[in-house]
Amino acid sequence: MTRHRPQFRQNLPQLSDKPFLTDGGLETTLCFIDGIDLPEFAAFDMLKDDAGVARLLDYFDDYVELAHRYGAGFILESVTWRANGDWSDKIGYSRQQLADFNRKSIDMLLAVRDRYQTPDNPFVISGCIGPRGDGYWPDAQMSAADAQAYHQEQITLFADTPADMVSALTLNYPEEATGICLAAAQADIPAAISFTVETDGKLPDGDTLQSAIEAVDDATDGYAAYYMINCAHPTHFDDVLTGKGVWQNRLRGIRANASRKSHAELDESETLDQGDPAELGVLNAKLKQTLPHLTIFGGCCGTDHRHVAEIGKSCAPLFRL
Repeated sequence: MTRHRPQFRQNLPQLSDKPFLTDGGLETTLCFIDGIDLPEFAAFDMLKDDAGVARLLDYFDDYVELAHRYGAGFILESVTWRANGDWSDKIGYSRQQLADFNRKSIDMLLAVRDRYQTPDNPFVISGCIGPRGDGYWPDAQMSAADAQAYHQEQITLFADTPADMVSALTLNYPEEATGICLAAAQADIPAAISFTVETDGKLPDGDTLQSAIEAVDDATDGYAAYYMINCAHPTHFDDVLTGKGVWQNRLRGIRANASRKSHAELDESETLDQGDPAELGVLNAKLKQTLPHLTIFGGCCGTDHRHVAEIGKSCAPLFRL
């Protein structure tokens, strides 16, 4: 067990005006570029042997240099998007093995931070929480209470590690997000909530971003440290971010897809749509101009370090205006 303590849990630096980058589409990189057969799309399975850990470390090495290049901090997201009970059961791991994988994922990121962090480039370690169901479809929806009960085990485990926070990615209905915030509050660890949207800018369950964020904030006394959008192309949601409402101010980060395709089209695709990295960088910069308080930028499906490099190139100058 590591002797490290959480470094930023009481003061998340990405809530300042400093730019932060994070990684891209981990699972799509491993599956479509590396040709690795991930069971149930679960990257945490790579932690089972030294070769898998070495590949994950190489993956992060491709990204963290960008923080130094663009004068940014970096959010190290653990490889645990699928490391919760139902998905682990499908793969065949015991709950003890699952707990060990979650802890190992944080220990691996500590090694990355120890190697690359500088006083000017803070590296935040985040325990990644994924949805209980499919990230694209709001299947098997839970009540907020059921979602809290389901996610409490993983979140409490992360709270007992040196992780600075937890981030819930690709959530597609507000009740699960509410439950995750309640579980994080119970464990006394900061939480970020990231929703995915369809091509119409609405969540897969039909909620608007505004109604989802407001519902979660109302039910949790605004517990989330901030909100993000991930697993959608900027053109799917840019027109819903205009205005100056309180809910827009709660958005701090974007992890966009490379592809303009819908979730249904991506789900049926047998090849990787890598889009246009330079265009994605420009579109992220436009989002930054629409919402000046955005500080966190990364990628999701179809993106790799080339896309995040273009995002950093386009967005970093805007922080110096």
